Amino acid sequence: MFFYMRAVIQRVKSAEVLVDGRVSGRIGKGLLVFVGVGRGDDERDLSYLTLKIPELRIFEDQSEKFNLSLKEIGGEMLVVSQFTLYGDCRKGRRPSFTEAEDPPLARGLYERFILRLREQNIPVQTGEFQARMEVHLINDGPVTLILESRK
Repeated sequence: MFFYMRAVIQRVKSAEVLVDGRVSGRIGKGLLVFVGVGRGDDERDLSYLTLKIPELRIFEDQSEKFNLSLKEIGGEMLVVSQFTLYGDCRKGRRPSFTEAEDPPLARGLYERFILRLREQNIPVQTGEFQARMEVHLINDGPVTLILESRK
C-alpha cells in the first residue's frame, strides 16, 4: 500500500521553531509548512509539492483577493518535518503511525524537499528532523491548507 507526501500549510505573519530552547528557524511573513513523508513516497511526490507550494495563490492583493503567491510577495518559508501527519486514529484511542515512512528514508526526502525550495531562491528556515520542537506562530487569516502529492 502506498501513501503520499502530505503538507499542512499555514499562512503566517511570523513563525519560529525551537529545539532545546534555541531557535532552529525563524521567518517573517510567509508560510509555515509541516511536511510528512509516507511509505513509498518518491521524487514525483517531492517535485509536486516543491513546485506547487511556492506558487499557491494564498496571499491577498490590494483587493483582498487570494491572487498572490509566496514568490510574488517575497515571503519566507519555515519547513518542519512532522511524521504525525500520518497518525491514523480510526481504530482505538492511540494513533498508529505505520503509514509514515521509516526515518532514514523520510529524512532523505525531507532534506531534498528543503534543497529543492532553496534552488528556487525561496528563503527557507527549518526545524530539525526527529527533534522534539516547539513551534510558535502568528497565523495570518487564519489560512491553513492541507496538500497531498497524489489523490
